[in-house]
Order: sequence, then structure tokens, then C-alpha cells
Amino acid sequence: MDRRSFLTKASVGGVAAAGAATLAAPAIAQESPTVTWRVTSSFPKSLDTIYGAAETMSKYVAEATDGKFQLQIFPAGELVPGLEAADAVSAGTVEACHTASYYYWGKDPTYALGTTVPFGLNYRQMNAWLYYGGGIDLMNEFFNTQNLHYLPCGNTGVQMGGWYRKEINSLADMQGLKMRIGGFAGKVIEKLGVVPQQIAGGDIYPSLEKGTIDAAEWVGPYDDEKLGFQKVAPYYYYPGWWEGGPTLSTMVNLAKWNELPKFYQGVLSTACEASNSNMMASYDYKNPTALKNLVANGAQLRPFPQDVLTAAYEAAMATYAEISATNAAFKKIHDSQTAFKKDAYLWAQIAEYNYDVFMMTQQQAGKL
Repeated sequence: MDRRSFLTKASVGGVAAAGAATLAAPAIAQESPTVTWRVTSSFPKSLDTIYGAAETMSKYVAEATDGKFQLQIFPAGELVPGLEAADAVSAGTVEACHTASYYYWGKDPTYALGTTVPFGLNYRQMNAWLYYGGGIDLMNEFFNTQNLHYLPCGNTGVQMGGWYRKEINSLADMQGLKMRIGGFAGKVIEKLGVVPQQIAGGDIYPSLEKGTIDAAEWVGPYDDEKLGFQKVAPYYYYPGWWEGGPTLSTMVNLAKWNELPKFYQGVLSTACEASNSNMMASYDYKNPTALKNLVANGAQLRPFPQDVLTAAYEAAMATYAEISATNAAFKKIHDSQTAFKKDAYLWAQIAEYNYDVFMMTQQQAGKL
């Protein structure tokens, strides 16, 4: 039963029992204003799970407000180029966007902390920090200075480490590697001798095929399968240490957010939180099948060598120290995330980790 039906029937039943006149619609809907916003996405419709999080959010908002609050979702490029979505919202060109805040790290590295940074929090840790560790308030302390209000709205979980034309057997194999990799991760991996390349999604396959680039990261099995990378770069590495728990977000123009009735603010916040959970569940369901398909069609799974992971971790820590020395907002938020991460891994290695490892051994033994 949807919310509108429940509220209507509850009102009608309650009033009838008291012998009073029947209400035609929930009083809360009658009193609420009609609001229609345009929401520009940073993603194409072809990324149905990522793009779909905004559609899910819109559906929840409409249902909870009896259709009075409508969010019209537009794919990347239809109203605004995908990588300019938050800029358009800040300027008031559109009311809101669905994006990944790390796309704008070049304006200020603090943007990246609203999505993920290399060796950052994983999905569950990010949610715990955001919803219970004061993370949303800390992020908005920064984003409000950018004329934006931030609401978490989606997550892919830890991503894969990308597709490589040749095997990576040691850190030495990273030297001079031309890799399509976005944003903050490029700044870190550059310290390993990699030459980061900024290439649009549609241009990755031909660039790999021609040898213009040697490697490319995208998302994970479900999204990667659609692009057929295994045909031109068969080595599929893991984990994507630069994408441990990337949180997508709904960014709202700050003035428009402040104009919303408190009820609508609450509905939108709740819809984003529900969409956040929904998107992760969708990926957890779709990725296993996609991974089996990729391997069946030629993908060769490889773990990153330990010296690569260690060097990348050290490079990331050095980068954060450099930024923190001159950027107080970045330091405040990054320090908060790091403090929580230390405690989170104390717990993570006890019950759930050991349970999962045991179950994996049963799977490997053919008992699952």
C-alpha cells in the first residue's frame, strides 16, 4: 500500500468511525504547495543503475507528497553537461542535480570527500559516518559555502581496478602506463609513474583497441560488461583502491533548499536515503552474474600486486598531508573520516570478516 492510499484510508476510516464527514484527501496534501524541480544528472540513461537512483528518488518524493512535489530527471547533456551539473545548481540554472561530488575536486579537493578518495571509507563505513558520525553536517558546512546542499543518494560499493592490456606483476610495470582514470585518483596514481588520461566513457574502448591508452577504469562488472572491454584489454584487476565506497549525491541549490517547506525537506532527505540503499542492493544483485559473464567471455581476473597497493597507499597519505597543510576544510573532514575509519576496522575484522571468510572457503570447497 502506498503512502497516499494509507493516509487517505486511515483518515476516512477514522472520521467515519466518529460519525464525521469523510475527507476526500489527506489534509497534509491539501496544505502542501505544488513544487516542480528540474534535476540534471551527471550520468547517461545507459548507466541504468547509477542514473536510476535519481529516478527512484523522484518516485519516492512524488508518492510521499501526493504528487505535489515533482522532480523531473534529465540525463547528462540534455540540460547541462554531466561534469558541470553541480556548477549549474550552484548558479541557480537548475534546482538540483544527481552527481558524484568528486567530479569537482579541481575546484577544491574537499568536494571529493563527499564521494570518496583513494583508500577512503567503504560503503558501510561511509553511511555510518554520514548518518551517525556527523558527516552530512560536516559536508554541508563546506557545501553551503558553495551555494549547495548535499544529500547522499547512491553508492556502487567498492569498484574494480580496471582493464589492462598487459599484466601488472610489480610496481615497475606501472611506470609510464597510460591509464584512463578520473580526478583525484589520477593525482595519486601519478606518483606511481602512471600517466593519467581524461577520456569520456564512449571513447575508452577505441582508445584501448588502438593502444592510445594501456589501461582504463570504469565502474564494476555490471556496468563494465556493457562496454566489452575484455575484448581489447583482458586483464581485469581488483580492488579499485581509489573507489572504496563512492557515494553519489543529490545537490540542491542552497536558496531553493531553504525555500522548501520542512515537510518537503524531510521527504527529499528520506527519499535520498532510501535510494542510497536501493542502489547498493541493485549492484550487489547484478554484479555476480555480470562477473561470471565477463570471465566466460575472456576476462582474466587479477589482484593488484602488494607492492602496487602499498605504494599507492603511501602516495595517497602523502597527498592528503600536502592538501591538509593548506586547506582547513579538507583537513577537518578528512580527519573526521580517518578517525572513524580506525575504529570501524577494529570492528570489521572481528565478526563479519571472519564469517564471510569462512563462507568463502565453503564456496571454494564446493560446499555452498
